Amino acid sequence: MAIDAPSPVEERALLAAACAGDEQAFERLLEPHRRALRVHCYRLLGTLHDGEDALQETSLRAWRSLDRFEPRSPFRAWLYRIATNVCLTAIERRARAPEALDPDEAEVASYLQPYPDRLLDTDLAVEERESVGLAFVSVMQLLPARQRAVLVLREVLGWSAKEVADQLGDSVASVNSALQRARERLERERAAGRLARDHAPASPESEARLMQMFVAAWEAVDVDAIVALLAEDAVMTMPPEPMRLAGTQAIAEFLRTVPAEGALERIRLLPTRANGQPALAAYLEDDGGSFEAYGVMVFAHSGDEVASVTGFAGYPELFPELGLPLALD
Repeated sequence: MAIDAPSPVEERALLAAACAGDEQAFERLLEPHRRALRVHCYRLLGTLHDGEDALQETSLRAWRSLDRFEPRSPFRAWLYRIATNVCLTAIERRARAPEALDPDEAEVASYLQPYPDRLLDTDLAVEERESVGLAFVSVMQLLPARQRAVLVLREVLGWSAKEVADQLGDSVASVNSALQRARERLERERAAGRLARDHAPASPESEARLMQMFVAAWEAVDVDAIVALLAEDAVMTMPPEPMRLAGTQAIAEFLRTVPAEGALERIRLLPTRANGQPALAAYLEDDGGSFEAYGVMVFAHSGDEVASVTGFAGYPELFPELGLPLALD
């Protein structure tokens, strides 16, 4: 649930108290922005846990540098500046890692996890909700750090080119150029359909019906029925693995042979939501007959068909964040 920001008068009083060392006053200032800042960090970093780490670092840096905050500027914008810099540092650190992929050659975003809907503010604007969708976030992970930051600050948060330039220590011309290149990459990836598709169901009712049919077909171990729900050009990916299955035939062969070696009855599915999209949490049967948290599938619908499935295997730690148990009887 969103927490109301303090009034301007309350904010000034809280700032004064926080600058005098009152940590509770600082937490009251930070709390209304916490959820939105976590989403901001997730957009830039692509994983829930890296985003949470960045949020904690942002909070620490803000507390330590509160005496340098200029009250003439919005407190929210100041927090976003700190969070953006924290994320840029994290992205650059990743790029120096030995296993880092060349973004121009990557088939899927190597740093990507689903983001539970229950962690989103219910009053997010439509544009902000779209920008937490997997289609947007997955492409973000293929962009250079500066382009990522410029795209989010300009297109999602609505900052001016000058504000972004001041934040990044660039010129307005450089910011505009970075934004153009980021937009071009975004459109190129969407047109190629290499990553997750945009989620555009015909209606909430058709979305719910399609997911019910998918679960029923899975429980019946009816791969043909599952495939009948897919668009002909449907795509399945499984970050961070460089796996991309395009078309119903390739996806059908995968389902018949890979999940539990094709024994789909050994995997139970529970409905959930992530990235503003329908999702299914998968539980794999162990040798003792229990079902343990295994992975999450996030779906993008196009009208009355499944346009893409993004699978995330081996992330049981995400289940509590989704509000789901770690095991089923």
